[in-house]
Amino acid sequence: MTAQHQPLIDFNAIKHLTHSETKAVDQLIINELSSDVVLINQMGHYIVGNGGKRLRPMLLLLAAKTLGDISHNHLIMAAVIEFIHTATLLHDDVVDESDLRRGQQSANAVWGNAASVLVGDYLYSRAFEMMVRTGNMRVMEILSKTTTAIAEGEVLQLLNCNNPETTEEKYLEVIARKTAILFSAATRLSAVIANVDTAIEEQLADYGQHLGIAFQLIDDALDYQATQEDLGKNLGDDLAEGKPTLPLIYAIKNGTPSEADIIINAIKTGDKDAFQEVYRVIQRTKAIDYTEHCANQEAQQAIACLACLPDSEFKEALILLAKFSVQRTY
Repeated sequence: MTAQHQPLIDFNAIKHLTHSETKAVDQLIINELSSDVVLINQMGHYIVGNGGKRLRPMLLLLAAKTLGDISHNHLIMAAVIEFIHTATLLHDDVVDESDLRRGQQSANAVWGNAASVLVGDYLYSRAFEMMVRTGNMRVMEILSKTTTAIAEGEVLQLLNCNNPETTEEKYLEVIARKTAILFSAATRLSAVIANVDTAIEEQLADYGQHLGIAFQLIDDALDYQATQEDLGKNLGDDLAEGKPTLPLIYAIKNGTPSEADIIINAIKTGDKDAFQEVYRVIQRTKAIDYTEHCANQEAQQAIACLACLPDSEFKEALILLAKFSVQRTY
């Protein structure tokens, strides 16, 4: 059964399992955003409060619940993960020159690039200040390596921009570092704080990594098939930024020479006006089907990693999240 023909996953029902803990994390985020620099307060509350699934903190909380009780350190790390994610969004939108995020104006469109970069730096710094409070060197080691990998992923993506010779392997390396690593850190940290067996920690980290890759693959597919209202950003943004994502890489490889040339030229020039032509090639080569197939494989690998956990409603929620990651339309 393909993802498209599976029963629709109720994301809100999954969220409800961590409702009280998520409220505590949200309050922690609000408290930690407090600064006597007014612009930091304004921008921080704008982007943190600007929709979003809170998926990464929820992953940490659900994984923690599969292992036992949630401690205050779990709540702190859930907030830290969201701060790091938010900082990357601020920086991403500046690099990509995006003006829309989650269906609203991006922070850089409202306050400018300089303010967005600096407030993103503030959020990174705040996150590290918070993690020090846990007094756990392993936590700090994981997150320092994670933020380094994210930065490396961003630079690799920049190097791949406007380069139609980017391979599937190079593309997957970028999303593994840029996106999946923070999913993996979230689920790994739940185990580290719970002080469970290393084997379980590794399996949870692998679950997060596979889930993050599946999530990003679907994100990149949605840029060529969702509506702008569902997606919350401008359709064709990836093409305009010259990003050789998997649908484009596959279509170049499997299209006719003239079809490949259309996409190659669009990537080289970041020609958003070529979107409809590129879209037709993507459709004819079934590049979206291939991308969704790859995402499904990653989701299944993620689910397989949970075999080490005892059955519970929280483990089932993690399984459903993996399925949701490939089924979603936003």
